[in-house]
Amino acid sequence: MPRSASDIMWAEAVSALARVDRLHLDFFRPDPKGWEPPVDVVETQGELVIMAALPGVRVDEVEIVVRDDSLAIVGVRRLPAFLQRARVLRMELPYGRFERGVAIPPGRYELTQRDLADGLLVVVLRRIA
Repeated sequence: MPRSASDIMWAEAVSALARVDRLHLDFFRPDPKGWEPPVDVVETQGELVIMAALPGVRVDEVEIVVRDDSLAIVGVRRLPAFLQRARVLRMELPYGRFERGVAIPPGRYELTQRDLADGLLVVVLRRIA
């Protein structure tokens, strides 16, 4: 049986709404890894310096894991207590668990420095081989 123009329009509208709903769910579904802080990676003579923007994160809530070909920065940015009672008008800064993996050049490294001050994590890896 041929479909009317009205039936076709409704079917297309329902299909579009279903696609929008799927996009919405995909966009707002929490990622188990959390958010990713932005990083800079620079290489100096014999060292790698990795800098990550972590405003409001305490140093004791950051873990750094050095692997053969990567470095992982994992931690938590907690919601300040006063925000739990506030009426939020806009919230763009991410909170909760974060994880950032950074590829590093081949070689063996040792962690020689780890500082977190003024919202900037600085990690220095010295090349040992």
